[in-house]
Parts: sequence; C-alpha cells; structure tokens
Amino acid sequence: MYFPTLSTTYARSALALAVFLAYSNVQAVEPTAKSVSNQALKTHTFAIASQPLASALDQLSTQSGLQIAYSSDMAQGVVSPGANGTMTARQALAQLLSGTGLEAQPSGENAVLLAPLPQAGSALELGATAITTNQLGTVTEGSGSYTPGTIATATRLILTPRQTPQSVTVITRQHMDDFGLNNVDDVMRNTPGITVSAYDSDRSNYYARGFSINNFQYDGIPSAVRNVGYSAGNTLSDTAIYDRIEVIKGSTGLLTGAGSLGATLNLVRKKPTSEFKGHASLGAGSWDNYRSEVDVSGPLTETGNVRGRAVAAYQDKDSFMDHYSRKTSVYYGILEFDLTPDTLLTIGGDYQDNTPKGSSWSGSFPLINSKGDLNSVKRSFNNGTDWSSWDQYTRTVFATLEHDMGDGWVTKLQLDHKLNGYDAQMGSIQGAYPYADGTTPITAQRYVGDTRSNSADLYVSGPFQLFGREHEVVLGGSISSAHWKGRGYWNPIYQNPNVVDFGNWDGHAEKPAWGPVGQYTDDVIRQTGTYMTTRFNVSDDLKVLVGGRVVDYHMTGLTPSFRESGRFIPYVGAIYDLNDTYSVYASYTDIFMPQENYNRDRNERLIEPDEGENYEIGLKGEYFDGRLNASFAYFQVKESNRSVPDDAYNNLSPTPPNYAFIGTKAVTKGFELEMSGELSPGWQVQAGYTHKIVRDDNGEKISTFEPQDQLKVSTSYKLKGDLDKFTVGGGARWQNTAWQNIYNSPHKEYQKFEQPDYWVVDLMTRYQISKNLSATLNVNNVFDKSYYTNIGFYNSAVYGEPRNFMVTTRWDF
Repeated sequence: MYFPTLSTTYARSALALAVFLAYSNVQAVEPTAKSVSNQALKTHTFAIASQPLASALDQLSTQSGLQIAYSSDMAQGVVSPGANGTMTARQALAQLLSGTGLEAQPSGENAVLLAPLPQAGSALELGATAITTNQLGTVTEGSGSYTPGTIATATRLILTPRQTPQSVTVITRQHMDDFGLNNVDDVMRNTPGITVSAYDSDRSNYYARGFSINNFQYDGIPSAVRNVGYSAGNTLSDTAIYDRIEVIKGSTGLLTGAGSLGATLNLVRKKPTSEFKGHASLGAGSWDNYRSEVDVSGPLTETGNVRGRAVAAYQDKDSFMDHYSRKTSVYYGILEFDLTPDTLLTIGGDYQDNTPKGSSWSGSFPLINSKGDLNSVKRSFNNGTDWSSWDQYTRTVFATLEHDMGDGWVTKLQLDHKLNGYDAQMGSIQGAYPYADGTTPITAQRYVGDTRSNSADLYVSGPFQLFGREHEVVLGGSISSAHWKGRGYWNPIYQNPNVVDFGNWDGHAEKPAWGPVGQYTDDVIRQTGTYMTTRFNVSDDLKVLVGGRVVDYHMTGLTPSFRESGRFIPYVGAIYDLNDTYSVYASYTDIFMPQENYNRDRNERLIEPDEGENYEIGLKGEYFDGRLNASFAYFQVKESNRSVPDDAYNNLSPTPPNYAFIGTKAVTKGFELEMSGELSPGWQVQAGYTHKIVRDDNGEKISTFEPQDQLKVSTSYKLKGDLDKFTVGGGARWQNTAWQNIYNSPHKEYQKFEQPDYWVVDLMTRYQISKNLSATLNVNNVFDKSYYTNIGFYNSAVYGEPRNFMVTTRWDF
C-alpha cells in the first residue's frame, strides 16, 4: 500500500492540530475487544443478486452498516456473484468478492479496505479511496467520475440515479476540481437546466423550470433561510468543503416541506477518510485572482475509531469591473466517532466570510437614461461606489447520530444550527440616468441583519417483507425555525451635493451618514413535518414509490402572519426496467411556498401561497456498470398564485404609494436531456439540453428573462501513451434569446430589451508533474463573448465575465 513520506505519527499530529483549531479537546472512544467481537458475529439476512460489483457493495453497506473503501478503478467492469442467506457482513462481503480478484482487509472496527489479491513479487499500491456509500449516498471524492453512484436527496432512500423517479443532476468533486468551480455560483453556471441571474456583483438568483430556487439543503437538511433578496452567503458558498452538489429538479415537498417549485440544491459536505490523506493548492489568475486551499483528513487514533478532517481556503480577487474586489475565507472541521460498532457520531462546523469592496447594486449599469435612450457603457463599468460593500457571512455547527439496528434497519438524527448575516452599505447609479447634462445622483441605502436558524430531522429506514417480497420504507419527522432580524436605512444624509459625472465615473463619491432606521424586519418561520416513503418491489422489474409529508407552517413577526396546518404533500413514483440498461418512469410531486413579505396586493394584503404540481415522465439509461448515466424527462408544472407586478395599479398617475403584486396561474411545459459519467476509460462528460416555456393563465409567455432553450457540456479526457500525464477538457454553454419588457418611464411605455442567443466556451488542461504534484490551467470564455447575465432587474443589466484564466498547482499527500 502506498503511503506518503510523511510519518504516520506526524500525520496524525498535524491533523489533530488542524481539527483542534475548530473544536475543543475531545475524548477518544476506544473500542473494546468485546464490541469488535459482537460486530463481527452480528448476522443479517442478505438477498443481493449478481450485478456490477459497485452496486453490490452499495447494497451490502446500506443493509449492514459496514463501511467499505476501495480504489475507484477496482470495480470498473467487475461483476459480483451476489450474496444470499443469513450471515455476518464480512461473510457476505467474502461472497460478493468471490472470483473478483479482490480481498477485504480490516480498517477499523466497522470498516474494511479492498485490495487486489497479492501476487508473488508484487507490491500493493492503491489509488484514491472512497467510502462506497453512507446515508447521504455515494462519496464522489476520489472516484474521478462526473456521475454519482447513489443519492438520497429525493426520497431519503439510497438509490442510483436510474432508480430515482425524478430528474437529478450532480456536480461531483472531480467536475469541480477540473473546471475550478470554487463557489456555488460557478457550479450553477455549469449545471444543466439552471439559469443564473446576477442581481449585481454579490447577489445571484437561480432558476429551474421557470421558478426561482430558494431551497438549499446541507447534507440533506433543508435550510430555513429563505430571504433570497437579502443574500447572506448561500450563493457564494465556497465549494472547498463540499463533496458534491446535487440538484433535484421539480417539486421536492416530500423532504423540504414549504419551498420553491423548480428545484432543490443539496450541498453535501466532505467526510473524514479512513486513512491519512490531504492536499494543498495555490492558484493565480486574471485580475489579480489569488487562491489557496489546504485539506487534511484521516484517523486520529491507532484503531481509526475517531476520524477528522479540516479544510481552509482563502481567495483574494479583483475583477473586470472597475474598482471591485472580493476576499473570501472559509474554514471547516468535522469529527467522526465510532461510539460503538453500530453507532456513529459526527460533529462539525464551518465558517465563511465574503468581504467585497466596490460592490455594484441593482445591476452593474442602468439601461435607460433620462431621455429614454439606452445607455451604452463598457463591460468594466461599475455603477457602485468605491465604498459600496455587500458583506455576507455564515456560521454553522451540526451533528448527526447514526445507529445500525440490524437487519438493514438504520436510524439517523441530524441537528443543524446556522447563522446567515449581511451588512450591505450600498451606493450606486440606478434609475433613469444620467440627466441630459451627463450628471446623475447616487442612490445610497444600508441593510444589516441576520437569520438564525435551527433544524432537526429524525428518521428510521429499512427493509420489510410483504407478499413474499422485500420492500423498503423511511419514516421520519423534522422541525425547523428561522428568525430573521434586520434594519434598513433609507434616508442618507450628505454633507455635499449628491451629484457625480456619469461619463467620467470612477466610483469616487461621498459616503453619507445613514440617519435613522427606515425599515425593520423581525420575522419568525416555524415548520414541522412528518414524512414517509415506501418503495414497493412489485416485481423484479417494477418499483413503486408512495409517500407523503404532513406540514405545519407558521410565519409571524412584522410581516403579515400566515399559518398552514395539516397540509399534506403527496409523492408518487414508479419505475419499470425495460432491460438491464433502460427504465421508464413517472412521478407526481407537489409543494407550496408562502409569499415573501413584499408580495402584497394593492390593499397591502399578502398574496395567497404559491402552489405547484409537478408531473414528470421519462426514460433513464445506465451504461458500463453504472459509470455512465443518461436520462430524458418530459415535465409539466401547474402553478397557482405566481406573484407578478400589478401593472394596472403600479402605473397609475400619480404613482401609488405602494408597489403591488397579484397572483396568477401559470403552466410550465418542457423536456430535459442529460448525460453524465464515463464515455470510455479516461473520458468524462456532463451534458444537458433543456427546453421549457412558461405561460400565464392568458396564454402569454412569462419569465422570458430565462432562456427557453439551453445547452451545457463539460468534458475532460486523460491522454494515453507518451502523453498520459496530460488531461485536457473543455466546456460550452449556449442559450437562445431571452428578453424582458421593461418600463421606459421617460417615454411612459414598455420597451423590449433582449439578450440574443450566445455561446461561451471554456478550456482546461492538467499536467501531472509528479505522482503528487499537478498543475491545471483553466481558460474561461475563450472567445471573449460579450453577454449579459441579467436583463431588466430594476431596469438594469449585468455583463458576464470576459476571457480570463487561472493556473492552479496542487500537491496531494
């Protein structure tokens, strides 16, 4: 087995010190000989059919709780004979490995490491290892793949993408590393079916199937934070701490409760590893973009029953936008304790700061001037002052307790406490400016606040027998609360005339005193729910999933109070295997979303909750023993109470004192084609094409600032022969024309503003300098395409990044 030259004693000491920076001292839990013996003698009833080895190992790990680690390429093309009968987990594993040329070696009291059977005169050397599965699905780190093994986000059941009756896109660790996707914004821009709309330099909103996404989960636990307009760290989360990001398309009310209709993002954190490993990286790129990252993981005791991981990353970057820069720091620590052979305790926390300078606000430039003409500015134009800053920060602590009850039954308790905060001291040029003489005022306001949220989820999962067949069930309950407190300062006080020269704008402007508070926010959201998912194995080829969630939702505070009690959210899905490769599926899900505080009608009453029903049918394929997944989905979303501006009221003269909204029905229809994984040895791909149209109850197209059609492709290939130290790749994003009807106030009429269809192409190459040292070059927007990432937000626009590059060196140890 290969080990780095760093001594084991020193390695453990370094890791222990790193974790100590995030936590106080912990007492190691040493296993007893009796507990190890009990675990080894514990029996289970297995019925694992002959199938690809990776899938068989997943099933064994799920049913028994045994953790299995192995090199990612060991299972490729290997078929297991299966395991049947009542036996210990290790005996079942021996059956699964029979004839595969592999053996299991002990690696802790409830973990094994797979290795090739020894041959005379040969030295054993392992590549990157990965735990095959846990209650969150398969770890992607170290797999080298662009597709996941299993996921649990949609139903809590641990299923492969083919077994999941919904559209699922997963951006794996390898994909993020290859293309330098260092924050959630970067990941979403490369995720098929997702539109990223930039409000300004530090705030983004994501859309799927015509709906804003405000459902964020962390390790499968929904975040109660929903104030998308007051960004507080979610979209800028650094990906250094995540193993993968899962995007479940459509309604996800089964596990989310209240939420948006289009999709849910699940950010799955990295886990400690059973052997010492880590990496350090340094990067430099365009516009003085510098990044450093350190990640250390491994056992903290001789027996491996306590494991830890510590991650730190720091980025300091300027921008193509004038006088804008941002510093980002993130720290993450996690500890795992094998309390008993059957019980795993995990505790962890993360800390992130995003500190920008020169933040743009409400776009990066105003579209219309005082004469009603379109403004023409360079891509580098920044409407923000040089003191403008939308600071965002997050603080999280979490804990999980998992217990293997035997016979495939497990129970899991998850706890999460999160603080999301912001301090936005903003000044920018916005509105119908400049005046005819070229001057313009600065709009300045300050917003400060935070959301403190707590979540808990408890569930039990396992198999049961009915009508001579084995089925699976999940029973669970959750509770969450979020308290958002904030203040807005709307009456700035200037010492000098508030006038700047638009044509010679350089960001210099007086920073005002903020004066008295003009707005208070003090809202509390409480949500409880119980849920169940059952997967009936009706036949060898037909699986039916039936479940639901009962929700109690209560919103109180300065916002209008709202309560929804006993709301039932159904979940129904079915999958039929046509053969060993293809399956057809159908599903129905729904969800509801209480309106934001500002979505009030002309009488200042909150609009009724937005509701949506998601119907989906499709075809899924699994190739090369699961190394490549493909899917086609046709979907239809029926929506009630979509919030749209009440233009008949808002455009009255004189202008009404309040800006009003009304609810409308809408229907989204569309289809998605996706593929992810390995096309051939060393060739990874993630690709997707999405088409959708959203129409209101009058048949008019709405949400047109999102493209109707988009294509996204990312691919990498490890060269062979004399060039085998090189990996090359590229990505391409295309979308058709998007537009927005904006109100031209000087002309007192609506005007169509559009972004024509465009391509953006990225390239990457990696050179493996030595076994442990590599260098990667990423070139983004190779052809320097000029395009907008937002059109029409408060009559503004935001340019996408011009051509840029990043060089990253990485040392693995």
